Parts: sequence; structure tokens; C-alpha cells
Amino acid sequence: MWRCSRAWRGLSGVALKPPLPSRGPGLPGASAAHVSSGPRPVPLSYRLLDSEDTHPPLVFLHGLFGSKTNFQTIGKTLQQQTGRKVLIVDARNHGESPHSPDSSYEAMSADVEALLPQLGLAPCVLIGHSMGGKTAMILALQRPELVERLISVDVSPLPTTAISDFSSHLVAMKSVQIPKELSLSQARKVADEQLSPVVKDPSVRQFLLTNLMEASNGQFMWRVNVEALLQQMDKILDFPVLQKSYPGPTLFLSGAKSKFIQPSHFSEIKRLFPQAQILSVPEAGHWIHADKPQDFMSSVKRFLA
Repeated sequence: MWRCSRAWRGLSGVALKPPLPSRGPGLPGASAAHVSSGPRPVPLSYRLLDSEDTHPPLVFLHGLFGSKTNFQTIGKTLQQQTGRKVLIVDARNHGESPHSPDSSYEAMSADVEALLPQLGLAPCVLIGHSMGGKTAMILALQRPELVERLISVDVSPLPTTAISDFSSHLVAMKSVQIPKELSLSQARKVADEQLSPVVKDPSVRQFLLTNLMEASNGQFMWRVNVEALLQQMDKILDFPVLQKSYPGPTLFLSGAKSKFIQPSHFSEIKRLFPQAQILSVPEAGHWIHADKPQDFMSSVKRFLA
């Protein structure tokens, strides 16, 4: 069954001191020292599906506006089919993880870097979608000993500014106003109507609305840290320039209907990830795991074989 850890925060977005994880050894001194030299990691909320299997565990990192629930069903299915441990996490400023003004990939990578040895899950198979894919790539490039193999889902190690509507989505989310007295279902309907002039795709609106929640004071708020993400959007859409390559097996899964991985990206992919395979999933858009879950899982299992 899933073992969970929740990183608690107040309504103001200020992180409160979380409970310590309930299992796994403490961080080795060398790893802790490495993390402390960069951005300070936050305690991520996670769910772990444990097992006795000794193969590298599968670790899932979601994309922008997402949460660990995005990979919950797929993670459970792959655990049953492969026998491996599966970890799914909420990135900082998402889901139940703490809010922070820093949403850089260096910071998000440091969070995962701290968590993996804490849970005894390194080296792992790191699987990241979109923003999570960039986080996974940064970790693999900077700490390759923690990543046995890497899967990047519909994102490349290049800026995505030209093909993204994410900034306009955040501006629209910030402007949503919902009366207190409504139920959550009514609030989502109101928010959906207010988002629709900017976010044209109903399926994307429904995805964004999974972040709407009711606070204890009756007001509705977004689970994601909209303000921090807006302030840091340039960094999220960009990708740091790195020189070291990752020597491990790597899979880039591209949605055939998506523009996030282009043939012009292949040379940079191969420079940083010389063992990379690049595969296109037919009829899939940017959210490959949601559009074609069976094809997605089949691709992962073939890569593990």
C-alpha cells in the first residue's frame, strides 16, 4: 500500500515545520553537504508504494500545475507489473509540498536529490513529465550516481517559451474570483467560466481546476503557488546551460501531437544524453501518460527490460 508523507503549510504559503519521514536512513554526510551548497531543499510530499524488490525503484515527477496524483494509477499498475518500488512526489509549490519563492530547476532538483537517499531509493529510474522532466534531467546531469536510467516525457533540454501558454494560464488563474458560500463543485463551475476566455481547451481547464481547493476559512484558493510560479515562469520555461553529459540509458518520449520535442532538438539531446532513445507516441499530445496510458506504460516497461 501507499506510504505517505505530507509537507504542511499555512494558508499564507509560509512553510510550517513538517513531520520527519517515517522510514529510511538519514542523509549521508556527503550528500547532505552537496545539497547544502546549493538551493536549500524543502521536504516534499510523497507517496511510496513499497516492495521487497531490489531493482532500482521508479520515481515519478509531475509537470507544471500537476501533483503526485497524476501518476498514482500508472505508478500502482507499474508496481504490480514490474514488482519495483514506486515513488511519486509533489514538486515544491505544487500539491501538498511547501510553497517557496524559488521555483528554479536547481531548487526542484535539490529537493529530489535530498529525498532519494533519505528514503533509500538511490539509484533510481527517474521519470519526469514536462517541468518534472527538466528537473529529472538536471538531477541526472549533476548527480548521475543517483539516476540508474532516465525517462523524459515530452520535454527536451531546451527552452519551451515559444510553444507554451503557461504564463497566460497563471494570469487567468490569479484573476479568478469565487464567492465564499459556494460548494466546491459550484466553485469549479464558476472558475471554469472565468478561465474559459483565456484557456480555450476544456480538458486543460479541467486539469487546472484540480488545483482549486477550499481553505478552512471558507475561501477558495489555488493549491499551486500561483504568485511564485508567475514570478519564476521565465526560469521554468528555460533550461540551464550545462556542459557535463549523463552517461546512463535515457528515453525521450514525445507526443506525436505535441510540439515540445522537435527534430531540431535532437543534437542537443544527444550531446547531453549520448545514450538517448527518442520515441514518438502516436495520437498523444503533451500529456502522454493521460492521453495514452497503456502506450506510455508499455514504453516504460520496454525501456526497463
